[in-house]
Amino acid sequence: MSKADNMLSILWLLQSGKRMTARQLADELEIHIRTVYRCIDSLCASGAPVIADSGPGGGYRMLGRFFESPLLFDMEEQKALVQASVFAKEAGYPFTDALVRAIDKLKLYTNEEQLSRIVRHSDGISVIYPSVDEGLKAHLRMLEEASALGRSLLMDYAGGSSPGNREFDPYGIIHWKGCWYTAGYCRLRQELRSFRVDRIRSLAPSASRFERPEGFSAKQFLMSNLLPDPRDAEVRLTVRIQADAQVLNELCQHWMFGHALAKRTDREALFILDRSSLRFVPYFLLPYGKALTILEPDMLIGRLAEVRAEMAAHYETMRSNNKQER
Repeated sequence: MSKADNMLSILWLLQSGKRMTARQLADELEIHIRTVYRCIDSLCASGAPVIADSGPGGGYRMLGRFFESPLLFDMEEQKALVQASVFAKEAGYPFTDALVRAIDKLKLYTNEEQLSRIVRHSDGISVIYPSVDEGLKAHLRMLEEASALGRSLLMDYAGGSSPGNREFDPYGIIHWKGCWYTAGYCRLRQELRSFRVDRIRSLAPSASRFERPEGFSAKQFLMSNLLPDPRDAEVRLTVRIQADAQVLNELCQHWMFGHALAKRTDREALFILDRSSLRFVPYFLLPYGKALTILEPDMLIGRLAEVRAEMAAHYETMRSNNKQER
């Protein structure tokens, strides 16, 4: 470790409130005892209140008021950091290795009681996300770093209406409903675009550079592309559904309906959807059966009846074929 890392590690060890000798610090950090003395001298020179008590039972300690420094975390803050790391890791956070090291340091430089509490809180929360492979994480790391440094990337994209190679200025990455997206300027189409990261075949550095537009929000841009403009009557589809509160609660948690909710009461919900979604919305509503009633639009009711008839015919044909094979 660098000298700065050693100094910070010593601070964390002394943060527990225990007196520790130079030998104990050296053994804990697996460094030479002379390195400990040099780090302690540097800490004292920088203003850290490290106190040396001589005699039996002595050692280095820190003044109690230093524990209130905003650079150190209380138990609630430690719990929040550890539990937030669970969400981040399961969602495919691209810098998981650094996150694990940070949490390991947090656990290492605590006393036994604090460590026990952290472990209990960490074990008490679980998150279920689709697994994220290392290739996707590598792309996420490149996109995030390029976004921060203002460096363009050469992208080979496999999805959407315009697959192929392009030069892309990534303005940010977004995690939404179990998937990662990137938003930025596509130099091929010469417009702002969003892309699914799992559909990117390859990324490579480009010689070009860019500056992110001031005030640009990758999140807002993505949502504006996924959801219709409620002011545009030509693309707007107003869906009004009546059902018990529990059914509406479940429907509002769906990736499509949740972000399209415009108005909600105990037994009724109004959604503003894109008119093009009419072709697949019935498949999301059919599993609810008679638990919900569609009040409008009539075209959705008709489309539901058509889909139900198509499915019934499909399975009836399947059953007939199975009987003939037997």
